[in-house]
Amino acid sequence: MLSNKLLLKYARQNRFLIIFTILLGFLSAVFNGIGTALVIPLVLVVLGENQMGLEEGPPLLKNLISVFDFFPENYKLLAMTFIILLAIILKNVTSCYNSIIGDKLSKLIVREMRIQGIEMVLDLDIDFFCKNKIGDINNKLAGEISKTAASLKNLIQLFTISINILTYFFVLISLSWQLTIIGIIGILIIALLNQNFIKRSKYFGKLVAQKNKEYFIQLLEVITGIRLVKTFTNEEEEFEKIKDKIIALEQVSLDAQANSIIIGPLNEISGIIIVLIIIFLGRYYFFDSIQSVSAILLTYLVIFFRLLPFIGRLNQARSQFAKNSVSTQIIAEFFNREDKPFMVKNNGEFTQLKEGINLENVFFKYPKTDKLVLSGINISIPKGSVVALVGSSGSGKSTLADLLARFYDPTEGRITVDGRDLRDLDLKQVRKTMGIVSQDTFLFNNTVAYNIAYGLQNVAQEDIIEAAKRANAYEFIVNLPQGFDTEIGDRGVLLSGGQKQRLAIARALLRNPQILILDEATSALDTVSERLVQEAIDELCQDRTTLVIAHRLSTIQRASKIVVLSQGKVIEQGNHKELLQKNGTYTKLYKMQFAKQSNPTELESINL
Repeated sequence: MLSNKLLLKYARQNRFLIIFTILLGFLSAVFNGIGTALVIPLVLVVLGENQMGLEEGPPLLKNLISVFDFFPENYKLLAMTFIILLAIILKNVTSCYNSIIGDKLSKLIVREMRIQGIEMVLDLDIDFFCKNKIGDINNKLAGEISKTAASLKNLIQLFTISINILTYFFVLISLSWQLTIIGIIGILIIALLNQNFIKRSKYFGKLVAQKNKEYFIQLLEVITGIRLVKTFTNEEEEFEKIKDKIIALEQVSLDAQANSIIIGPLNEISGIIIVLIIIFLGRYYFFDSIQSVSAILLTYLVIFFRLLPFIGRLNQARSQFAKNSVSTQIIAEFFNREDKPFMVKNNGEFTQLKEGINLENVFFKYPKTDKLVLSGINISIPKGSVVALVGSSGSGKSTLADLLARFYDPTEGRITVDGRDLRDLDLKQVRKTMGIVSQDTFLFNNTVAYNIAYGLQNVAQEDIIEAAKRANAYEFIVNLPQGFDTEIGDRGVLLSGGQKQRLAIARALLRNPQILILDEATSALDTVSERLVQEAIDELCQDRTTLVIAHRLSTIQRASKIVVLSQGKVIEQGNHKELLQKNGTYTKLYKMQFAKQSNPTELESINL
């Protein structure tokens, strides 16, 4: 299973810490066993009772007691007390270090998993984020990874506790193999009684994971869409939804906790019953020599009592492992790279566009869908030219731009850059030569300067200021409270749409891209903002190879070539004048947009 492979992988990566943890657990068990085994002999010495039953008892106990024969009678009590105290101290020291290293190991695994998860997420293709909710991804990188690390910790605990139990059984068998068999049967019965609760733990683990996922998704969607929520005054309804998720998560968590809590009392009651059975059976087996073996029987019972908490801890660890195994499976599937879209990366060097870009018989459909979005696209974009894409919504304009930026690869056909297939070139080098300004500008919750210089290292303040001036952004920036050092809020919430666009253009200008993609950069702006942004775009487009996706045809009349798309196909190509003369789809679109300004004949005469 994927989950087992995942745990094994991280166990191998941290094998030395795990081995050290197990060694400490073993030493703790040995010291615990020695200290416990000597308690009854010490009590007998204190009371001045006869130790004949112990001295003639099982070899293990006899050898342990015989060590003190080397001490004078007056110092035997002191020596035994010292050894017991030393064993208890060493047991607690090793147990303490075992817990500390276990916690360190758990945190280390969480760190390693999160680093791997974030690295993979950043490496994934755009299609993954289109089909997965951000809240779910965040939940996996946060809560589910922590539970997976806890699952590995549970496994180590199971192994360490098992060592302690085996150590106790070794001592118990040496004292009385008959009673130990009875004890083992009783413990197996306890394990069977716990099995139902352990199965329920796994069931509750699934419910908790599902409710946690739903809560994270709902919360993150409301926070990221808070402007829309407030616009429609829908705070109360969203609050009720989130509250319902919280209550559902709390209820399932309580049920899971109650299931785990029951295990403790069940084990204690069952353990006491087994002890009582052992007492009565011990009396039955050793009836004829009860006086001589009473010390051994008492020692046996003390050790067995010390064993019972470990049985309880073992069953608790089994329950926790069952509950966390659901998260382990979730993370194992999340880390599985075979079912996720990764862009194939090649090492073809690319530093400068020399000739141009060509789309050659390009077909495209989104992964796991059958509908063609682009069909037989052939477009030439010579170096230094401005090529505009126009068409109705859903005609494939933005998809074509995504292919050019290589967020997706064509299903059929190819895109060439200077005659070389785009897929053969180094993806990072290609994207470093590109600048993309879209309608939906993303800005980080950071300073203006940080957003302009994003993706670049050691940028001089003078260069940032110059880029802002060229993007028509300098005037509004210097009027902000801290100028270029002003924090602009989540996604630039403190700025207007036009200001966001001009920052995006300043960011593109600072990168000085050879290839520029403008995806409806002015479509959602008012007249004044559009003019300022359009002036900045005109500045940005100078001496660059540009692909423009335009909704407003007034912004592309000077384009070298205009490509008209409809239902994923190219139906017209040419410059503004040539397309008007064809009196086709472009002319209809043009007349529809400018009908309120003048009549069609006037438009034609003005623009021709």
